Amino acid sequence: MVSKLKKLFGRKPRITREQAMVAFHRRYASFKELLQANADLAGILAGLNATQQGERHMETSEVRKEARRAIFRCDRMITTLNDISNQRHQDLHDALQNIARRIEKELDQRASGDVPTLTLDLTEIDASMAYSVGGKNANLGELRNMLDLPVPRGFAITIRAGSIFLLRTPGLFKSIYSLLRSIDPEKPDSVSAIARQVEQLICEAPVPQEVEEALLKAWDTAYGDSPQMVAALRSSAIAEDGVQSFAGQYRSLLGVTRNELIPAFKTVVASLFSPRALAYRAEHGYALDATGMGLCCLEMVRSRAAGVAFSRHPVDLRSNSIVINGLWGLGEMVVDGSGTPDQWLVSRATGKITKATIAHKAVRLRLVRTETGVESELTPVPEDLQDVPCLSDDQVRQLANMVMELERHYQYPQDMEWAVDEDDQIVLLQTRPMGLDSMAEEKTAPILGHLRPLLSGADVAARGVGCGPVVFVGDGEDITHFPEGAVMLMDHSSPSAMSAMRRASAIIAQTGSLTGHMASICREFGVPTLMNIPGVTGVLAAGQVVTVDALTGRIFDGEVPELLALRLTRPQARADSPALVLLRRITPYILPLHLVDPRADTFTPKHCTSLHDIMRYAHEMSYSEMFKISDSVSENSAGVASELVSSIPLDLYIIDLGGGLRNPESRRVHPDDVTSIPFKHVLDGMLNPAVQARGPRPINMRGFLSVMGQSVIGGNQEGCSRFGQRSYAIVSDRYLNFSSRVGYHYAILDTWCGDSLSKNYIRFEFAGGAASDEQRVRRVRCIGLILKELGFTVELTGDRIRARYQKYPKPELCARLDQLGRLLIMTRQMDMLMVDEAAVAACAEKFLKGEYH
Repeated sequence: MVSKLKKLFGRKPRITREQAMVAFHRRYASFKELLQANADLAGILAGLNATQQGERHMETSEVRKEARRAIFRCDRMITTLNDISNQRHQDLHDALQNIARRIEKELDQRASGDVPTLTLDLTEIDASMAYSVGGKNANLGELRNMLDLPVPRGFAITIRAGSIFLLRTPGLFKSIYSLLRSIDPEKPDSVSAIARQVEQLICEAPVPQEVEEALLKAWDTAYGDSPQMVAALRSSAIAEDGVQSFAGQYRSLLGVTRNELIPAFKTVVASLFSPRALAYRAEHGYALDATGMGLCCLEMVRSRAAGVAFSRHPVDLRSNSIVINGLWGLGEMVVDGSGTPDQWLVSRATGKITKATIAHKAVRLRLVRTETGVESELTPVPEDLQDVPCLSDDQVRQLANMVMELERHYQYPQDMEWAVDEDDQIVLLQTRPMGLDSMAEEKTAPILGHLRPLLSGADVAARGVGCGPVVFVGDGEDITHFPEGAVMLMDHSSPSAMSAMRRASAIIAQTGSLTGHMASICREFGVPTLMNIPGVTGVLAAGQVVTVDALTGRIFDGEVPELLALRLTRPQARADSPALVLLRRITPYILPLHLVDPRADTFTPKHCTSLHDIMRYAHEMSYSEMFKISDSVSENSAGVASELVSSIPLDLYIIDLGGGLRNPESRRVHPDDVTSIPFKHVLDGMLNPAVQARGPRPINMRGFLSVMGQSVIGGNQEGCSRFGQRSYAIVSDRYLNFSSRVGYHYAILDTWCGDSLSKNYIRFEFAGGAASDEQRVRRVRCIGLILKELGFTVELTGDRIRARYQKYPKPELCARLDQLGRLLIMTRQMDMLMVDEAAVAACAEKFLKGEYH
């Protein structure tokens, strides 16, 4: 009968405690799982990034496994986010599927070495095929087909073709191997003698018919039947144009015609065993009997000028310049060092030409046609060109942009060869990783016993050394004009620093997570970064020149020459392997972070283009969804709550999700029964004797009458309804969602407070009140001043304030939660005091001094 009456009058029957707790537990369990998936994914991304930077090794199978693990962790984050939010983020699944499809497409590409043909046109090649066509061909195909950069027409002669020639020509490789076994590395003369014998064997050997036919057919397909056509035939060995560049070790033949193609092929293959190549392979641990020689056949560019461009200065490690060298004619004189080139320095940060050194150029190398074919020879440079730059300023800037694009694409400094043709168009001839100091991993920062660091013991988020003047960057501050080469000092790490990160010589964050988004970006960009240095913002002064040792976690005053020698060195990546080639193909869909600012219009699922974006979005949204958990407490589920008996002036009820109360079944509990770490500290603040002082509070009569008048006419006239008088705390051992909705104002505090810094956060929101519009706005501005001083990021909108405090150690969170407990008590009647502008700062100052009455 009772249930029928309740149904008749529209009231739902009261549910049991067990039924009510199921929904809360499910939501909380999903939130915990999301936080763990986020932490696991951060570890996966850090591992892939370390492999890409050469700091750890992975096999191809491990790269595939880690990429798929990353996709799975993203999927778990999305699923748990939708569990928390009642399926409000389904479109995030679509974004993940699009990214996962791209990753799987790369993972499913054919494995290296399985190209069955003997030749391939450059239009069919990319970097993933390095073990089939060699490094030079792979890079040129990547430039043409993936980056749409200008390269000559041409084709690749695959590793398979070279191997067939060396291994299937009867008796050839057996004779080569026998000679190589007799080499005595201690006797350089024997190396040279045997190398000449091997070269003679190869050049006299017949080329198998299938190889010869394939080469001539590829020539005709690429170039047609023009008798004037000449090409450059260059080596493209397996390890060539990787980090071990093999620069200059193998032969390149210029001016090759169709009739010369087959003998030229044998000559270049024979250079696998030149004295220089044998010595180089022995020194770097490569087998002397290597047979992995591909070749690159490119249309000769009739170049007016040619040269090289380095994305970083090849000598001065302190420089932040792109270096471009060039001469009139062919570029061989620049490459082999026989000519003094023009040189330009271009700022990596601004793209501006900072210095131009124009050489006197008396001779140039040009192609000339002779009775026996096409040869290169030195010819005089016309007098009117001898002291004229071989490049215009626009061409210099174009080359600088191109080499920087290559560095960003390959994520390693690049050495790029270029030419300017007779139509004044730039053509790229090759790119390879620069040979930077390979001792970066072996060296350790010097002890520097004669110098005392300003600070030490910092966590290294990204290795390296930087030096420059200190520039402090506040949270949310516009840093689009951050000065080039300065040291960025921050109170807390934030991925919003990305817009200026490339211009910083180093970054120092007083606190931060080594597995967080910013740390990941710093490693990706190679910016030396230190985190977790208590007090650093009070020790370093704006404009002070410091040296940041992000090898051992120290900061020194001024320039330290012993450290600056290590300034721009990078960990030495291993020579390109199938695993690294595959990783380079998939990382654009995994590692970059584009969703930086949660307030931006682009912070949406459809703008997620990497797994890192998905991770960032889901993590951010999970906070917002858990923030609303108190909205699900209804009259029908209120029976799950325990009433708090205390002197706090709130009608406060607690819902325990696990580990938050000594006895969660009790209907009434006391503050001593609370075991939740975050809630215990909030209660400590609320019950602080100074806040709980007895006696009448001083009330400004004008403010009091204003509040009373607004209450009589309905409070906030902009639609804020009067809330019920109950407040709720939903707790666990490490989690708290505190919702105080009293009268016409509300406050919500949501926090995770544990030992894992990357998971820790506080989110706080306050709004409403019965006072006038001006008084309510002044109150939240006063609260904002207090929270900013406590290190919160603050956002004000009308009479609403939102604040956050993320990724700090547990003791720091506990201290802020205590302060928030005090603030929650003080805000209830603070609007009465906000009678003028002076009261805003005065009230904030008193609170921060501990003067609450």
